[in-house]
Amino acid sequence: MPGKILPTFTPAEVASHNTEKSCYVTLGSKVYDVTSFVDDHPGGGDLILEYAGKDVTEIMADVVSHQHTDSAYEILDECHVGFVSADSTAKSMANGEAKATGMEHTNGQAESRPVYATTGMSKEEDLSVDTDPVSDYRTHKFLDLNKPLFGQLWYGGFKKEFYLEQVHRPRHYRGGESAPLFGNFLEPLTKTAWYIVPIIWFPVVTYGTLIGATGFTNIVEPAAYWILGLCIWTLVEYGLHRFLFHVDKFLPDNRVGISLHFVLHGIHHYLPMDKYRLVMPPTLFLILAAPFYKLAHAVFSYNWHAAVMVYCGGIFGYICYDMTHYFLHHRNLPLYYKELKKYHLQHHFADFENGFGVTSRFWDKVFGTELETPPPKEVKAQ
Repeated sequence: MPGKILPTFTPAEVASHNTEKSCYVTLGSKVYDVTSFVDDHPGGGDLILEYAGKDVTEIMADVVSHQHTDSAYEILDECHVGFVSADSTAKSMANGEAKATGMEHTNGQAESRPVYATTGMSKEEDLSVDTDPVSDYRTHKFLDLNKPLFGQLWYGGFKKEFYLEQVHRPRHYRGGESAPLFGNFLEPLTKTAWYIVPIIWFPVVTYGTLIGATGFTNIVEPAAYWILGLCIWTLVEYGLHRFLFHVDKFLPDNRVGISLHFVLHGIHHYLPMDKYRLVMPPTLFLILAAPFYKLAHAVFSYNWHAAVMVYCGGIFGYICYDMTHYFLHHRNLPLYYKELKKYHLQHHFADFENGFGVTSRFWDKVFGTELETPPPKEVKAQ
């Protein structure tokens, strides 16, 4: 049922279920109770009991023995009872190492490949592979991508732990289109094309900069304040991303907290390649930017024009941030930005608990959250 948190098992616990009265098997990081299927297995129960308490990834893909069809995997999905404990499946992810914990199955061909335990993905290309909404909902019992997401989230009764586990497992909706969020007249308000950001805010920054500069008798002083604001923005960018957008551990375990988290940033991790939910809607930016306007004037109270210059420099930094964020997801970029793109997309498919810098990794280095996770080691398809 939606919201149910499945338990975790240690390898030893799984191995102990090795009889016809209690028979468990694993497929990557998932644990299945196939006790009820032992007597119904077409090849005889002995074949299942031979692998009781063990992983069946290779045997199910073995062409010589019997390569299992889609139906076999669907039957197995109905027996899903939990996961191999994170301590055992993610040990090799510590210090930037990946663990092979998943299995991809397509058109009857099983491919065993390594994935990151927290996201279910192994490389940035996985972010753009279309998700089958029916199969995804049947497997994870979270959100049906074909229906408005917010209502499902609000009425789903999801626990925080289950929600966070699912929202950080990226999906991809119909070639990168926008999945329905509200499914009503509010829907257009949730989408923002990237070019809206410079169209609205560049004129505002230009006007503010010209007004602020009138309070100085030379060009050096206002330029210094403006550049200071730009530099301050880089820290604000890091702080917002880490402590507001990723407030995961301190998120209230109720539907209000979960829904706010989803609308603010969770939907971006759930559907990271949705090009209309990559930049901040103007109304949301106004809400977040207003306190910083007050703060700038409080800190630089001795000079109103200096406060304006600092603030305009910061807003320009925000414009660069939002445009950079969009291009990192959807454009081919020069060499420096290619490295930055690789770094940011790793935040999505490998390690969302590190790598909070978008325009640079400077503050990640300063605060010890630099993402250094290498890609999982490739293995040959079975």
